[in-house]
Amino acid sequence: MIGGISSAIKDSVKKFHHEAVELSDYLAANPELSSAEYNSSAKIARLLERRGFSVEYPFFGLDTAFKADFDNGPGPHIAIMVEYDALPDIGHGCGHNLHGSLSALAGLALMELKDLYRGKIHLIGAPAEETDGAKTAMAEGGVFDGMSLSMMMHCIGGGVCQPNMDALSLRNFLMEFRGVGAHAVAAPWRGRSALAAARKFLDLVDARRECFTPDIRVNGVITDGGRKPSIIPERAEIEIEFRANSMAKLARLDETIGKCARAAAMALDCEVTWRKSFADFADMLRLGTLEEKMSEILAGVGLKVSEVSPPVGSSDVGNVSYRCPSIQPLLSITDEPLALHTAEFARSTTTPQAHEAMASGAEALAALALDVLNDDDFRNAVKDDFSKQVAAKTGGE
Repeated sequence: MIGGISSAIKDSVKKFHHEAVELSDYLAANPELSSAEYNSSAKIARLLERRGFSVEYPFFGLDTAFKADFDNGPGPHIAIMVEYDALPDIGHGCGHNLHGSLSALAGLALMELKDLYRGKIHLIGAPAEETDGAKTAMAEGGVFDGMSLSMMMHCIGGGVCQPNMDALSLRNFLMEFRGVGAHAVAAPWRGRSALAAARKFLDLVDARRECFTPDIRVNGVITDGGRKPSIIPERAEIEIEFRANSMAKLARLDETIGKCARAAAMALDCEVTWRKSFADFADMLRLGTLEEKMSEILAGVGLKVSEVSPPVGSSDVGNVSYRCPSIQPLLSITDEPLALHTAEFARSTTTPQAHEAMASGAEALAALALDVLNDDDFRNAVKDDFSKQVAAKTGGE
């Protein structure tokens, strides 16, 4: 970074830190579920508008989405993603209250630093990350096209940060098997068991597992297996999701799942149809140029940093990463190795340690943004890396 910018970043973050802490703790105390984040989204949007951002709310046809822009003249465009939905029963067990507020804090800091760059800052309020992921539709709809960088942080525990979060691509199907109902005792020969076909489908998928590559995950549950044991089920339903480390591999896995479904239905004289229950989540398109820079920045703000861990889930940030250079560092907010999606983790987001981590995370995002905005060579290197990785990932490896 150019001399003097580091202290300027710290000062700008400090100016708005108290407001961001109040916002995070408010969201923690008033959690709202996916697509129902009316108060949460409004509170964030109003804060940004009050501080000088031009806000479109609602945005993209979604009641709880927003887009807040700060136009600082001709130059690169930077997107900062903001999450704020909670989980049923346990509230903000994924830390969206804190890292969503962190995104707002980074945006406010960059507005304060306007004399140090030219370009445009866009804060994208993206609801429903815990369900169907608004960022999937936003990415498909071109919201992130043309951005030189899209970024956010995600909370974790354990005392060590990571420069990015890896993620697997994800597809979900509701599979309906149709047979013929009959009395299971008086005349079972007149029936065709949809449940037997559904069970055989799961057996066939299991038979394929020994030939899966290590990244592939397939999980399914029977959501409808009939009504009474005395009746041969005429309908059965399975919800199945499968993941892989690229969209190309996900497409091939889709073919395998389809073959297993059709074979099971044919063997049991049944029929099968299926549909997606939500849009695909893409794997994370990782860029070494961004990860190396973020590792340096995180260490520079005093945080412990490790290598990126293998993926253990999926994120709609992956969809964004196929449209523009993207990064989602993992920010430790507690030294305890607490699991996400737990009440314990939700409570950890309101501690002084978490509040302090928020400031460090916002400093790191602001620093990366300034590097992309001001350093033409670095920005072009990121762009080239992005183009190469897209070609590699979509080439059917």
